[in-house]
Amino acid sequence: MNMINGFRLGIYVFKDAEVVDYAAPYGVFSVARRFDPSLEAFLISDAMRPVQTQAGLTVLPNYAFQDAPHMNAFLIPGGFGTRQEMYNGRLHDYIEQLPDNCLLTSVCTGSWIYGHMGLLDGLAATNRKEPDRLEASHMGKVPIDRLAEIAPACLISRARLVDSGRIVTAGGIASGMEMGFHLLRRAGYDEMFIADVARTMEYSAAYEGYKHDIEYHSAR
Repeated sequence: MNMINGFRLGIYVFKDAEVVDYAAPYGVFSVARRFDPSLEAFLISDAMRPVQTQAGLTVLPNYAFQDAPHMNAFLIPGGFGTRQEMYNGRLHDYIEQLPDNCLLTSVCTGSWIYGHMGLLDGLAATNRKEPDRLEASHMGKVPIDRLAEIAPACLISRARLVDSGRIVTAGGIASGMEMGFHLLRRAGYDEMFIADVARTMEYSAAYEGYKHDIEYHSAR
């Protein structure tokens, strides 16, 4: 199995972030570290204070924005809080100052933020396709359809994961697992390494079922 000289994933946490959205990719990296300790995932937030995410699960970030930690990929999870984060100027400023070689990734409605910033214009992206009860009612909207409204110049895809170069988006909540595996792929790990991580997580059947549900696009 090939070994890469380190890859750091920074995961943004904010009020009412969806738990599985950020925990799943973090968990993939946690298990992958058993095979290559140079891998690292960490939490980053606006400030170094506890963050209450979805359903009251409270986490303590490893870094604040002002710490400017080095990372190879930045991930925004979804959750109810993305409705506020779309208008969080401090977050937008932070994203805009990240180096060009840092991947910008998201799970679920996290892609709304990139869309609101105009970063998905001319690119393909995805979002959650299965609505909750409110979203399915006449008062709501399916998140992937909402993305189309937020970013009309984005090519909407229904794939589980969409790789558009620097920006990589994943669909619904549990697709954070596939985001974690794909980031290992983008880091340069081979299929044997990734399959071994999936096996250790007792996720082999799901991994085999989902690993081809990826669309690759380049800017139009």
